[in-house]
Amino acid sequence: MSDISNDGRPRVLEIENGEVQCLPKKRESVDKCRFCVHSKRFREAGVWKTSPARAYCTLCRSSDSVDFNRVEAVECDDLKNEGYRSILNIIS
Repeated sequence: MSDISNDGRPRVLEIENGEVQCLPKKRESVDKCRFCVHSKRFREAGVWKTSPARAYCTLCRSSDSVDFNRVEAVECDDLKNEGYRSILNIIS
């Protein structure tokens, strides 16, 4: 279920054909999600793993290995409907 409405909770974006419904009118490749500041976790084979983007965060320090060929969904904390924003812009 791709809940685009903002109710204050992270959205769970199901992956369909390698893409997620990032914004109401914009789909993104799940490959972009791995570098997006809004991706919190990825569901792989029913298990939630912390996003590699959070590995750069001093509070999260993720070391989970995510197999993007097996990912089923992305938990997204984009509460302002900004869409994809690269973590690389923040850490560079």
